[in-house]
This record gives sequence, C-alpha cells and structure tokens, in this order.
Amino acid sequence: MWIDPALSGCFPLRQTRVHEVCGPGAAAFCALAAASGTGPVLWVVESHRTERLNPVGLAPLLPPERVLMVRTGSQTDSLAVAEEALKDGAAPFVAIEISAPLDLREGRRLQLAARAGGTTGLCLIPEGMGSNAAETRWRAAPLFDPTGAMDSTLMRWEIIKNKEGTIRAWHVRWTPETGGLHVVSPVAERPGSQDAPG
Repeated sequence: MWIDPALSGCFPLRQTRVHEVCGPGAAAFCALAAASGTGPVLWVVESHRTERLNPVGLAPLLPPERVLMVRTGSQTDSLAVAEEALKDGAAPFVAIEISAPLDLREGRRLQLAARAGGTTGLCLIPEGMGSNAAETRWRAAPLFDPTGAMDSTLMRWEIIKNKEGTIRAWHVRWTPETGGLHVVSPVAERPGSQDAPG
C-alpha cells in the first residue's frame, strides 16, 4: 500500500501498541489499518451485537481469507481473547469491538500484551469512550465528495489523541486501482481554488 508522507508518522499504526478508533468509518479505518500488514487479522466482537461484519464486504481492502472472526459472550471474554491473541503474536493485527469503557488496568494489560507479542491492536469504540492507555485515538467518518467522483472512499481521519505526536486531521481516499491511500486536500484548499467558498 502506498502512503502519503503526511500520514507516514502515524499510519500505518505503530506496532507493539494498541490504538483506538471511533466514528461511522471505524470499520473501514480498521480494514485499511489491517491491510497495511500481512498475516491473519483477528476480529473480536461480542456475539449479542446486532451489527455483523461481513468479511466479504471488505474484500477490496482486505482479503476475507485473512479475517478470523471471534464471537464472545461478553466484553470481559473479548478482552481475554484479545489479550491472549496480542501476546501470542500468531495474528499480527487484532481488532476488538468495545461496547463499554475500558478502565486503565484493562487498557494497560492490552498494551503489555501487544508489546510482548510484537502485535498491533485496534479497539473500535463508541464515540467519546476511550482508554487513557491507548497509544492513539482516531475518529473516522465518510465524506461527501463534491467533485462527483464515482466512489464512496473519501473519508476524514482525525487523530484526537496521540502519545507520540500532534493531533491533526486528513481527508483521505483509498484508490482500488493502485491499492493506495492518498491524502486529499479539502476543496477550498486545492490549488487554483483560492476563491472557492470555505
């Protein structure tokens, strides 16, 4: 995957750490983050949740055969599975769908497990619900594309917590033809659009 230098300091996500993402584009962000690596992706979710991820729907971003779905009985079970998977390292990327706030102890246990296994973890969290232990926290949302491009891949990614750097926002587009993630200037900031309404 090609990555624009503007994002290269914080994406792909730092290995051996656990990160968080919220917002309506969280699953797409997670798929792109997982696709930046190799090997299996463990996706942990509580079985009672009504929304179900369809790995085939992620095929343009992430081959479905790489995605291993784990359904658990509770968030406690999800955290236990994720901690063991992060520590084991057989799956280099572990996604955990979170439904209740993590306390500092739970967040630290995940961080220690990721460090021990050399893995990357990403918690998909509800808006406003994050752990102090997270390395970074992102908000991802789809954007309307005023250029009329015939795709739905324009997104706004905002890093709202970053232990190692600054916070910032980008408009990004994933291009299926090249498999690349590109930073896209907002319309009012594009060259030649100085007079565009802002």
